Amino acid sequence: MAEAPAARRIAYGSALTAAQQPPGGASAAEIPGAIHRYARASGITLHYVEAGPADGDPVVLLHGFPELHYGWRHQIPALAAAGFRVIAPDMRGYNLSERPRGVGSYRVETLARDVSELIASLGAPYADVVGHDWGAVVAYETAMRHPERVRRLAILNVPHMQRMLQGMRTLRQLRKSWYVFFFQIPRLPEWLFGRDDFSIGKRSLRAGSPKGTFTDEDLDIYVKAWSQPGALTAMLAYYRATMRRSPRATLAAMRPIAAPTLVIWGQRDLYLGSELAEPDRRWVPDVRVERIPDAGHFVQHERPERVNELLISFLGQAGPPGGS
Repeated sequence: MAEAPAARRIAYGSALTAAQQPPGGASAAEIPGAIHRYARASGITLHYVEAGPADGDPVVLLHGFPELHYGWRHQIPALAAAGFRVIAPDMRGYNLSERPRGVGSYRVETLARDVSELIASLGAPYADVVGHDWGAVVAYETAMRHPERVRRLAILNVPHMQRMLQGMRTLRQLRKSWYVFFFQIPRLPEWLFGRDDFSIGKRSLRAGSPKGTFTDEDLDIYVKAWSQPGALTAMLAYYRATMRRSPRATLAAMRPIAAPTLVIWGQRDLYLGSELAEPDRRWVPDVRVERIPDAGHFVQHERPERVNELLISFLGQAGPPGGS
């Protein structure tokens, strides 16, 4: 089992001093006002960055593939300035968080438990949870399995699992999701992703995004995260674990989500059809969908001002978990 850098030299939840900043990986120094912290969750160490007032309403931002906490660089300062206590972890296996071995360590129910226990470690009874891509899959799962922990839920460019299973029965979505099946091959995807200075990873971020969305300096930060020992295999384990669970088992485990939910969807997504954006109201009854016509899959990078506006308005509404 990989040890999280510096985690054993500090008290969990403590801010790192300059001398304790973790070696390697991508640090919080690139995000103004964000500081490093670590937490224990589900028996592993998670690295996260925090910004905003300590007494603010907590908001947990969950990144997707192939990102890290830095994927929220436009949202962290804006939410902190709006008075939220912002928590952006490196998901299990990514960047400076711990990488347990084995595909089974990356089952979605385990990832949801990470989030629930991270929220508990903050000393907060619950939090708002925002997710993009795989982070949104985990956000949905957390709201379903741990409803007491999630006050409000915001989803960026990922379908609810029931809608995704429907989509995967169509040739249109199967063509878009070809890489999910490719990722099941052992070792080859890691080799291809890492070759030529991670050129495939860089292209996957820039594909479909307006020029300048991801600068060369941004990509250098991603490369630092991808270069961590074992990181690529851990990142791909999310896809490998989900394909080892049958659609029937996934459907049998579903429960309605009580949290008020906002879906933000970039309509130019190359990887997911826009017809999948709106969840079935049997499973997500209190949902609103906001479509952004001139954005793609990485909507929070491409149209950060609009995303920030939607999030601050939605999350600023009062009420405990389960309330509208």
